[in-house]
Amino acid sequence: MFPKPVAVAAPNSLEFETRPLVKPTGFREYDARWWLGRPGDPKAPELNLMGVTALGLGLATLIAERGIARDIVVGHDFREYSLAIKTALTAGLMAGGAKVHDIGLALSPMAYFAQFALDCQSVAMVTASHNENGWTGVKMGCDRPLTFGPDEMARLRDIVLSGDFKSEAGGSYRFVEDFAKAYADDLVAGHAIKRRLKVIAACGNGTAGAFAPEILRRIGCKVTELDTALDHSFPRYNPNPEDMEMLHAIRDAVLAHGADVGFGFDGDGDRCGIVDNEGREIFADKIGVMLARDLSSIYPNAQFVVDVKSTGLFMTDPVLNERGAKTDYWKTGHSYIKRRVNELSAIAGFEKSGHFFFNTPIGRGYDDGLMTAIAVAEMLDRNPENSMADLYRALPLTYGSPTMSPHCPDEVKYGVVDRVIADIEAMRAAGEPLAGQPIADVVTVNGIRVTAEDGTWGLVRASSNKPELVVVVESPVSEARKREMFAAVDAILRRNGEVGAYNQTL
Repeated sequence: MFPKPVAVAAPNSLEFETRPLVKPTGFREYDARWWLGRPGDPKAPELNLMGVTALGLGLATLIAERGIARDIVVGHDFREYSLAIKTALTAGLMAGGAKVHDIGLALSPMAYFAQFALDCQSVAMVTASHNENGWTGVKMGCDRPLTFGPDEMARLRDIVLSGDFKSEAGGSYRFVEDFAKAYADDLVAGHAIKRRLKVIAACGNGTAGAFAPEILRRIGCKVTELDTALDHSFPRYNPNPEDMEMLHAIRDAVLAHGADVGFGFDGDGDRCGIVDNEGREIFADKIGVMLARDLSSIYPNAQFVVDVKSTGLFMTDPVLNERGAKTDYWKTGHSYIKRRVNELSAIAGFEKSGHFFFNTPIGRGYDDGLMTAIAVAEMLDRNPENSMADLYRALPLTYGSPTMSPHCPDEVKYGVVDRVIADIEAMRAAGEPLAGQPIADVVTVNGIRVTAEDGTWGLVRASSNKPELVVVVESPVSEARKREMFAAVDAILRRNGEVGAYNQTL
């Protein structure tokens, strides 16, 4: 009988060494993230290795409960503790009767590809993506190409925290040799560009550094590497293509080397950020519009899915409208968009965070930062007379913000968002203006996206994987109107004392 987990345990205590520690807030909307702690850090750890084994046993229990074959792919990212986390997870999976197929050091999309290549319905990828060193997590699914959503995560949480495990005989383990080559071969098959593009491949010393440069070279790019040496301390910046520090580093490299485009990959390789040949950091939602234009020229009446943080151009762009493209705005989060792309048989889905999902006939429906880079390279190849900057300038001008994230504890962040929604709904009902104009529209599919009469909008939602809120604003009118909307939204947020400082702001 495996012991029931505890939610809190003091480091170096007897309880920490003899009981599984699993903090409940680590079970997030669509994956799991816990703070492991770093030497000298005053913040208490939220997970120990016994807790990871409990997670594996709970995942095996859930898979069996769903009547799914127990073959499961596991992989891990490059952090000093990720291999240990995967080993502990594997022990729990095997105790639950799972047949574990270990692909070793991997990107998240490599693990998703392995579900198809190895004929496994389930996956458990050990990664904290772009989170700071000290975090760990697991991305999971048992219905390829989908990953868990809130219902599956809630059930997994209940199984693990209650200790309601079902141990089964028949668990097994095998290591899959040279799987990285199989992934790379599949990714580059049929992709060869004629235009000799000079590209920057920036990886922030994360796991993508082991794979991205060679794959880009294989499709015909001339690659200059930036921060591709694996280093789990992330010495320069976190591998996060939404972070302006990473984007600025790519900008500097693009200008220094005269590159045609800069690609920035996150810690587990499922996201991609873009800098154009003039050193302009292009937010991923605008890249999505550019790719949607490109794909809609090949696939008329194409269906796209985008997250609620994304630019309003998907609805108003005259080129997309002329080609009959349809766009569905949906909940932010790789699991949500992946599922929605699948439900609508959309050809692609785009998130402002840089998760892009290419469905049949381009891909298999999951998010892959390297596939995104290939798609951008092919878009440039199909437009040999245009630079990346030219294609960006061809879009209607809007004034958008980066994704801004004020600190807010996991335990209260959803309540704060509920209060913000209530405040804005009350203003709308009373006919009160927001940012100096009447409220024209409110969307609450994921937090709240409020739009003023002139099309300027602001979004507030709870982060799904960190103790933060998410704030985005955009105006089709002016930089000043963007700033007015941010000030108005921030003023409503500041009614809640739990909201802290922003990671970055305008």
